[in-house]
Amino acid sequence: MTATPSKAPGTVFIVDDDTSFLRSISRLLMVLGYTVEAYASAEDFFARPEPERPGCVVTDLQMPGINGLQLQETLRQDEHPLPVIFLTGQGDIPTTVSAMRSGAEDFLTKRAPKEELLAAVERALGRDARERQQRQHQRKLRRRFADLSLREKEVLSHVVQGKMNKEIADALNINLRTVKLHRTNLTRKLNVQSVAELTRMVDETGLFKS
Repeated sequence: MTATPSKAPGTVFIVDDDTSFLRSISRLLMVLGYTVEAYASAEDFFARPEPERPGCVVTDLQMPGINGLQLQETLRQDEHPLPVIFLTGQGDIPTTVSAMRSGAEDFLTKRAPKEELLAAVERALGRDARERQQRQHQRKLRRRFADLSLREKEVLSHVVQGKMNKEIADALNINLRTVKLHRTNLTRKLNVQSVAELTRMVDETGLFKS
């Protein structure tokens, strides 16, 4: 049974120096309704226009110049790292483990059934869409936190640790009334109603993570 193409937005970027294989995989995915772009090298892929477009990457492992693992590592540094699927004729267990630990969506051989490839593409496109939505949500939250004063952020860091107003006042060497005023400003600026909601927002943004 043929998999139904994903409704998630995005392009399947295929990178492989084997031109005949590149052509056949591209044709297969396009026939199934995917938007596909094919590149004969990682260098060509990185030179593509509009590199922030959503999608996923299906790449060979062994290629002249930048190889598949290096391509994956470079993508990990991007603001919007595309999910990577390895499709190779030469794989081994250490390489597979390395790729998966670095976040690869899947590691398949070129002889794998097409259903396995299509399932991996489905997952990768869906993952890219979800992660972009999460990053957009985090950016919106961070903009709200950016409006806080330095002292408000200091009070906030103690609030999310579960400290009482008196403890915060002692820790920051300020009076109790000032702490209460800052907490009121926090709930107003961030539009939250409870400490639990405030803590969740801080966790989502990673505001106080080192």
